[in-house]
Amino acid sequence: MNIRRFTLTQRVFHALMAFCFMAQSITGLARLYAENAWGARLAALFGGQEGVLAAHKAGGIVMVVLLLAHVVHVLVTSPRGLIPGPDSMMPRIRDVSDFFKHVGWMLGMNKHPSLDRFAYWEKFDYWAVFWGVAIIGGSGLLLVDPVASARYVPGWWLNIALALHHDEAFLAMGYIFLIHFTVAHLRRSRFPMDMAMVDGCIPMEEVRLERGDWEARLEAPGGAGACTARMAPAGRSLALIAGWAVVLCGWLLAFWALGEVFRHGL
Repeated sequence: MNIRRFTLTQRVFHALMAFCFMAQSITGLARLYAENAWGARLAALFGGQEGVLAAHKAGGIVMVVLLLAHVVHVLVTSPRGLIPGPDSMMPRIRDVSDFFKHVGWMLGMNKHPSLDRFAYWEKFDYWAVFWGVAIIGGSGLLLVDPVASARYVPGWWLNIALALHHDEAFLAMGYIFLIHFTVAHLRRSRFPMDMAMVDGCIPMEEVRLERGDWEARLEAPGGAGACTARMAPAGRSLALIAGWAVVLCGWLLAFWALGEVFRHGL
């Protein structure tokens, strides 16, 4: 039996945000390392540095618009999601205890915690997008046209904006490429890829394995939302190939950027 985990709208938002993030990572690194061979190769994908800059500005605007559209969608379609609860992404006190129980399980000190529909690390990933876009997007807006921005804010604001934009972008890329990708796709229970964000479904066996509290609610009368329209095998294979292309691209960018940091510093 398969259970509905994500709606079509949620999956579309995720796919669009992932595409924009990858595009921003590529164009941002191409701009940052414009003077070396790797940066030149990345810039060539966009027709040179002018094309990279235009694509980076456009991608940043699209990411901000996507996040705002998501907020509006939540407020209109599921305002109850803003209330902390088992089906909400709002943090709860139990997330703290789940974290420590999970760490204890990793260390072999206790059994796996009985998680609910959204685990503490999934909520962290979700809310990290908000502060990431706020910091990177806010600083980026000042840097889109620094001459125009300097008419309204002191020049030292632009220096701070550049540092925030650079450092938060590195933090975001490191977390997404090295931690999020690993947790989402390389865990034993998810390898070779967590398909829930592809077709919206999760097998009941996986729910039973990690999310005992959600399983108990699903087995209550009227609690189960069956997922009957799973993607065809060919579609799932294409999604797997596309997903791993993104993962490998992210790893390549991450290790290249880390190499540049070790050689030249931030």
